[in-house]
Amino acid sequence: MTFSMARRRLTFTLAAVLVAAACGTKDAPDPLQPSGGQGRIRFVNLITDPARLPVNAILEKIPFGVNLAYTQSTPATLPSPATANFSAILEGARTLVLKKTADTSVVVATLPITITAGTDYTLFAYGGAAGSAVQGLAMGDNNPAITTGQVRIKVMNMSPAAGAVDVFITAANADLATATPAAANLAYKAEFAGALFAAGTYQVQTVPAGTAPAARVGAVSSAVTVTIAANGGRTIVVADAPAGGGPPRSFALTDR
Repeated sequence: MTFSMARRRLTFTLAAVLVAAACGTKDAPDPLQPSGGQGRIRFVNLITDPARLPVNAILEKIPFGVNLAYTQSTPATLPSPATANFSAILEGARTLVLKKTADTSVVVATLPITITAGTDYTLFAYGGAAGSAVQGLAMGDNNPAITTGQVRIKVMNMSPAAGAVDVFITAANADLATATPAAANLAYKAEFAGALFAAGTYQVQTVPAGTAPAARVGAVSSAVTVTIAANGGRTIVVADAPAGGGPPRSFALTDR
């Protein structure tokens, strides 16, 4: 079977399993169809080894994502109508296995995660540059509903190249020299739990922690612009370049 045929077959199988389980539901269906306490999960690929990418994600032996490139996430990339921000999953000890898409006999990483009911988890796979081991980091959040018409913006620093950063969440083209950081000295693998803002368009930028106000404009290490409708939420992820190292880049995950 050729690679393209295998990819189409896996994509079809993935879509069929998920759509059959819960076609048209708000959240992607849990492949386990849990009857006990449930959390929710999403996976983000931050593996900095192009030789092992892209990857297929298998959650509890069920296909969860296919052909995931650097910075891609699942279940958001699943075929419609199974797309969702998170997927429901039974509480307890769970495992996500990553396999190389081009050769699924190659296991890139096995990532254990413990699920607590009522909690949303973002599971990052990171590392891998220069043949190093791929590791997992799970961040849990209750992700409370927003009913005020505002929006929530969080920031996760997953860039070792960026180091600790000061985070600015401003209107587009605002003057960073006079801006106040939304989060100061945000370390690698640390999260700014978020703040509420009016619905609209925002520029989220980082500079090395402690950069003097007058020097911020020339020191921006990552930036992304997001437009968020009322009651929506985003997590901005700061990440390394695809093969590791700088320059850092940032991208948005949809929470709500």
